[in-house]
Amino acid sequence: MASPPTSTALRRTLGALEYFTFGFGSMVGVGWLVIMDDWLGRGGPGGAILGFLGGTLLILPVARTYGRLVRAIPDAGAEIAYTERVFPRDVSFAAGWMMVLAYAIVCPWEAVAIGNLLARIIPAMNDFPLYAVAGKVITLPRLVAGLALTAGIGLINYRGIRLSGRFQDVMTFGLLACFALFVGLGFARGSASNVQPLFAPAGPFISVLLVAQIVPYFLTGFDAIPKASEEARADLAASTLSRMVSLALIAAGVFYVLVVAVVAWVYPWTGLVAQHLGTEAAFAKAFGSEWIARVILGGALLSLLKIFNGSLVGATRLLYALGRRSLVHPWLGTVDRRFGTPSVSILVITLLTAAGAFFGDALLVPITEVGSAVGAVGWCAACVAFIALSRRGNERDGVAVAAFGALVSVAIVLMKLIPAVPGSFGWAEWVTLGGWCVLGLLLRRPLASAPRFQAH
Repeated sequence: MASPPTSTALRRTLGALEYFTFGFGSMVGVGWLVIMDDWLGRGGPGGAILGFLGGTLLILPVARTYGRLVRAIPDAGAEIAYTERVFPRDVSFAAGWMMVLAYAIVCPWEAVAIGNLLARIIPAMNDFPLYAVAGKVITLPRLVAGLALTAGIGLINYRGIRLSGRFQDVMTFGLLACFALFVGLGFARGSASNVQPLFAPAGPFISVLLVAQIVPYFLTGFDAIPKASEEARADLAASTLSRMVSLALIAAGVFYVLVVAVVAWVYPWTGLVAQHLGTEAAFAKAFGSEWIARVILGGALLSLLKIFNGSLVGATRLLYALGRRSLVHPWLGTVDRRFGTPSVSILVITLLTAAGAFFGDALLVPITEVGSAVGAVGWCAACVAFIALSRRGNERDGVAVAAFGALVSVAIVLMKLIPAVPGSFGWAEWVTLGGWCVLGLLLRRPLASAPRFQAH
C-alpha cells in the first residue's frame, strides 16, 4: 500500500479567544431557532429549561476531565490519544470513530438547516421541488444553498486554521450581540401567563427526561478545543485551554436556558408547538413586527456558519489523527504544505456533508438523537482513560470527577439504546448508527499493516 506524501505539522496560530469561540461556537448552532417547537413539545418550558440546565451541570465533570487531559496530552486525536495510552488499538479506534461521527454528523445538519433558515426570509427557497425523503420535500434552491455553504466552509478550513479561527470569532460575537438584543427585548415584552403550563402533558419527570436526552447533542463541542490543541500558539499556556473547555460549556448551557425561557415568556408556548413556529415567528407575532424576527434570523445565520465551521474542524482533526496513526488509510493524515491543514480529511468530510445535504429536513431529528449517543461514547472513553492514567501514575486528583463523568456518559448512551426508555432510538437512528459502524469496520486497517503511532 502506498505511503502518504511527506507532510508538515499543523500550524500553531490559535489564541485563547479562538479556543473559546471554537468551543462555544461548536455547541450553539440553530437548533434554538428551527426546532424550538420540538424542544417545547418534549418538555414544555419547565422541562426544557431543567433539561438543559441539568444536562449542563451533569456534563460539567466531563468537561473538567477533558480540561485535565488536554493540559497533559495536547494532541489533535483527543479521545484517540487518551485511550491509546491505556487500551488496545481497537478501543482507541472505536472511541475516535464515534467522535468523528459526533462532529461530522453536525455538518450535514447545518447544510440542511441553511435552506430551512433562508426559506424563512426568502419564500422562493421553497420553489422548484425535486423529490421527497420521509415525506419532506427537497427543493432546488435549498439544496443549492446547502451545497454552496458546504463548499465555502470547506474552503475556509483548507486555507488555514488562522482564517478559520478569525471567522469563528466574528460569527460568535455577532451572534452574541443579536442574542443580547432580542433576549432583553423579549423579557421586557412577554408575560408569565405565556409560560403556563410549565411542563408537557407527559408530566414533569418525562418532560425533563425527553429534553435531557437531546442535550448532549447540543452540548457536543466543548471537546472541540482538545481537537485543535496542536494548533495553539507557542506562547499559550496549556492551562488556558483547560479553562476554556469548562467556560465554553457553561456559556452554551446559559445560552440555551435563556433562549428557551425568553421564547416561552414572549409567546404562549402551546400555540408555538401547535403551529410549529420557530423562535423568530414567535417574536414576530408577539411584537407585531417583522424587524425583530430579522434580527433573530441574522443571529441564527451567524450561528449556523460558526457551528458548521467548528464542527468541521473537530471532525477533520479526528480523522487526521486516525490517519496519522494508520488506524485508517494514512492519506487521511496528510497535511498541506502551504496552509498547514489536514487537506485530505477536510476534503472527505466536505464530500460526506455534501452527500448528506441531499436528504433534506428528514435528517434533522434523527441526527440530533444519534449525535447525543455517539458523543457520549467518546466522553466515556476519555473519562475512563483519565482514571486509568491517574492510577498508573498513583494520582488521585480528578479521579472522582472523571468517574462521575463516565457514569453520566454511560447513562446518556443507555437512554438512547434501551427501547423501553421514552425517546430511545427509532429505525432511522439505528440505520444511521449501524451504517457508520459498518463503514468503520471496512476502513479499519489491520494491525499488521498499521504500525502504532508514537506520540511526540
